[in-house]
Amino acid sequence: MTRKQDFFDRLQGITEGALTNRKRKRRIKKEKSKNKNIILDWVEAFLWAAGVVLLINQYLFQAYQIPSGSMIDTLLIGDRIFVNKIIYGPELLPGLGKLPSPVKPKRNDVIIFENPSYISKGPAFDIAQRVIYMLTLSFVDIDRDESGDPKPHFLIKRAVGMGGDLFLAKDGNMVIRFAGENQWMDEREFHQMNGYTHNLSRLIDERYYPILDYAGKAAAYRDMQLPVPADLSNAETQLNSLQYPDALAFDQARLELLCAAYPDNNRYKNRLAHYTQGWYVPENRILPLGDNRDNSRDGRYFGPVRADRILGKGSIIYWPAQRMGRIR
Repeated sequence: MTRKQDFFDRLQGITEGALTNRKRKRRIKKEKSKNKNIILDWVEAFLWAAGVVLLINQYLFQAYQIPSGSMIDTLLIGDRIFVNKIIYGPELLPGLGKLPSPVKPKRNDVIIFENPSYISKGPAFDIAQRVIYMLTLSFVDIDRDESGDPKPHFLIKRAVGMGGDLFLAKDGNMVIRFAGENQWMDEREFHQMNGYTHNLSRLIDERYYPILDYAGKAAAYRDMQLPVPADLSNAETQLNSLQYPDALAFDQARLELLCAAYPDNNRYKNRLAHYTQGWYVPENRILPLGDNRDNSRDGRYFGPVRADRILGKGSIIYWPAQRMGRIR
């Protein structure tokens, strides 16, 4: 036998052995599959699917349900949306760490962030709540208050103020002094100049603001434990008929009278300064506001939020079907 023939015989033997071994492994795998418990099959399939859903929700797109009317008409109560998690850098784990991203939130983006006023039940509960919420595509939320309503752990608002901006509210309407400017601009005028298409919804007619002013002063009399003048008391009665009173305008009127009565009270003066001097947005922070200004607990109450704490950008409405489309 020649060396060449010997080489080919050896090669043939190795190939046949490899093929036989491969066939045997396939047969064993097939036999195991036949004997496998159908319940275990379902469990494996569920765990695999759950893992895929979690990865997509955590790092790419997450499903959320809109719980309130703070973003009407852009987002309605009950809308189910997908939030782009990768654009600003996703969290490494739910509530822990964050990957960097070259893309930063821009003015007019619809953003989602953790509610600064939210009181956590602990990291274990937070992770469990977010995992269940993601696995069920926002249909199950175990984080509820005493009334059974979902707690506002996350908020969805519009990025309105950027670093260096200053905002003032006049009868519920916002005016802006942009960084480096010395002139104030009405927010609606700014929208028209930039071609923004979303509505700024108002629920209060401006003619009711004198009533809010009187009712706020009546509250100040009660704080000072003094008799309330009749005209101010009447305003309180009228205020009760308003479904969405402007709490900020009411509080400003109350504080103005309290500051006049107690000019040395720094607590009153500091709180009033928010209304008279405006909301300043520091660098690397964003002032989030709801499109439905008279029914939105937003940055006017808890202040600007850090840009690196913003979790994602509102992308599309996927349910109900008749509202399906891109979020603008």
